[in-house]
Amino acid sequence: MNRQQLLQQMVCLGLVGLLLVGCGGVQVVPTATPTPAPPTPTAKPTLVTRPDAKRALFVIYARFEETEYGIPRAILEDQGVAVTVASLSSDVVKGDKGSEVQPDVLLGDVRVGDYDAIVFVGGSGYEVDDPEGQRIAQEAVAEGKVVAAICIAPITLAKAGVVEGKRVTAATQWNVLEKAGATVVTNVSVVRDGLIITANGPGGAREFGEAIATALGE
Repeated sequence: MNRQQLLQQMVCLGLVGLLLVGCGGVQVVPTATPTPAPPTPTAKPTLVTRPDAKRALFVIYARFEETEYGIPRAILEDQGVAVTVASLSSDVVKGDKGSEVQPDVLLGDVRVGDYDAIVFVGGSGYEVDDPEGQRIAQEAVAEGKVVAAICIAPITLAKAGVVEGKRVTAATQWNVLEKAGATVVTNVSVVRDGLIITANGPGGAREFGEAIATALGE
């Protein structure tokens, strides 16, 4: 082997060495490209009622009017109000259009002092002579709560004897309200007189809910 061939062989060996040795003198071992870890799923936030949140009780009966229930409830919950539903039975209550609501408490077990507002929802199956509804209305007025009723539900307030001298509206049985000492207003959807709020039907459901929210915020 001549001198030139020897030099070429030495250069080749040097290049091989460089390929096998890293810059720090450590042998370089090829590694596989790491697979990125899958993103950690973000947990959905849990809705927690603030300890100081206002509380509203919705009173419903069989074949309640869904709009009169759903719209005011959504408005109040958007304002941070905690809503509880009461009915005569612990069974699921069906609305006029077939929607179902599971009551949280029996009307007979309601303690009015636990709530800031009582909301009576109308409907074709409304129980105008329910003594528990009348009791709740009486206690709510006596304790200075917001008392709201829509459609036929103001009749409960009349039979509870809490509308004397008050301006109210309703969908029907105006004579019952008048006999109870109320002044019936028929040309508006919603009437507020102090802490008593009444509405004449589903067309006023949004204004009704907003009036309740306003009263709770005062």
